[in-house]
Amino acid sequence: MEIYRTKGVCSQAIQFELDGDIIKHVNFIGGCSGNTQGVARLVEGMKATDAIAKLEGIKCGPRPTSCPDQLAKALKAAISR
Repeated sequence: MEIYRTKGVCSQAIQFELDGDIIKHVNFIGGCSGNTQGVARLVEGMKATDAIAKLEGIKCGPRPTSCPDQLAKALKAAISR
């Protein structure tokens, strides 16, 4: 299980697990519970690269990032290692 410390959003961190390029589990710590649970369930079972393509660049109101965008950043960091 990996932990990514988020920046610029309400959630404090994202816990996630990959099996190769497949997202096995995602859990946001903090943030808007319904939204983060929805995002987590939607991406579980998806290829990380596909999730990144869909989530990267999403903004939350006036913020330059969002919880989905932070998840994309976390996945990018994990698969680039």
